[in-house]
Amino acid sequence: MTGPLPEPASAPAPAPAPAPHPITAVDPALLRSPRLRLRQWMPADREPFAALAADPAVMEHLLPLPDRAHSDALADRMETLIEQQGWGFWAAESLEGTGHGTGSFMGFIGLNRPAAPLPFAPCVEIGWRLARPFWGRGLATEGARLALRVGFEALGLQEIVAFTAQRNLRSQAVMERLGMRESPSEAFDHPAVPEGHVLRRHRLYRLSRGRWLAATQPGA
Repeated sequence: MTGPLPEPASAPAPAPAPAPHPITAVDPALLRSPRLRLRQWMPADREPFAALAADPAVMEHLLPLPDRAHSDALADRMETLIEQQGWGFWAAESLEGTGHGTGSFMGFIGLNRPAAPLPFAPCVEIGWRLARPFWGRGLATEGARLALRVGFEALGLQEIVAFTAQRNLRSQAVMERLGMRESPSEAFDHPAVPEGHVLRRHRLYRLSRGRWLAATQPGA
């Protein structure tokens, strides 16, 4: 799993200040596939998100969210950023077995401007974090492909990156299925992870607009 790392603080961080970036209206059709949809966060998402954050398997390669207050604060930040700019880490909802109505909360998938002082910033990253019942079914890849399309078509990005802990082979496999390529020379120590921590060393993957177009729109 990938996505935002919690800030190393004793209390939940406040919601971010208003973003200086203009709001981009994303066509809801770009956020839906046969099996899932990406949407704005709702109050009812907080409880299943807290359960996801309390699952040791889900958080194996991430810094912990120690309690419900911290998981709620992270969901609040993601919701606020979507309100401010029109995109971000959307809540991911499974539509399987629902008749394509309201589905089951799975976690989040989307795009983000990392706040940490990363060596390759500024950038836009793609990330995801799904509850265990939704693993092993290609849903992270399917949802991430929707996010890539938003990034390259709606936002006009020239590149999208992804990064994860060096030992997180599951997420690295998703990045490769998305057509992203690792940049071994740019492996880095994540500044939000304490020195000496087993998760500090990260791998970086990149996907350019040109390579994405070549894979999804032959002849473009």
